[in-house]
Amino acid sequence: MLSSFSAEILKLYKRPANWTILAVALILSLVFNYLVPYAGYLGADNERMAEGILAGMMPENLVPNSIGGFPLFAGALALTFGAISVGSEYGWGTLKTSLTQKPGRMALFAGQILALAVAVATIVLVIFAFGALTSYAVASSQSEAMDWLPVMDLLRGISGGWLILMTWCLFGAMLAFLFRGMALPIGLGVVWILGVENLIVNVAAALLDFADDLQKFLPGVNAGSLVAALGGRAGETPGVNTAVDGTQATLVLAAYAVAFVVAAGMALQSREVS
Repeated sequence: MLSSFSAEILKLYKRPANWTILAVALILSLVFNYLVPYAGYLGADNERMAEGILAGMMPENLVPNSIGGFPLFAGALALTFGAISVGSEYGWGTLKTSLTQKPGRMALFAGQILALAVAVATIVLVIFAFGALTSYAVASSQSEAMDWLPVMDLLRGISGGWLILMTWCLFGAMLAFLFRGMALPIGLGVVWILGVENLIVNVAAALLDFADDLQKFLPGVNAGSLVAALGGRAGETPGVNTAVDGTQATLVLAAYAVAFVVAAGMALQSREVS
């Protein structure tokens, strides 16, 4: 498995699309969490409004600022990352070649999943690191006091963000294994994140009791609730909500992640690779 993991890490590192996804996620995080609010701060109509906007960019808000977009926009990018990482192997025909070598299917699969987990952790850490630098720059430029988060709160934020993005990444990887490609999995996954779940939450749940209960077990809703439990601004940030508590959100997302891994592994093990 370690040889498969090393090979997968090398492939992820050398694939330009993955760097593009990281760059887009980082740019979106910085623009909407810091640059747009800072522009609003400079153009605020009164001092009270300006102080409120500035406070939201301070280092103590690093966790909600960094993971606020994870349930929707960064989640869609993570899903795309998972689908590309797996689905491109079918398109290029490299999966069949890999399986003719020494590692078996499950060893190869374990290496892929572990490599994706490390890559997602790297994405989360980069977003947090750039967020910390930006909030430090904003606080310094305005001569504001900097109250950094306790280490445990920061670790909870990072681990929660990793769980959210990893769940969406595994969703994309599972779809790629099931459909043996990447275009259809990306399309279906993004439609689910940005369309289907929103329809269930905002339309069906208001009309049907079972839909109201169902939404509490959707991955996107639980991702948004986990962000809210970690300090995210429910109702202000798209996708962030308080439908369930943080404990349930964590357990549901972990269950989805395990289910996606099992389904993907079964698809790889039981189907012919062409």
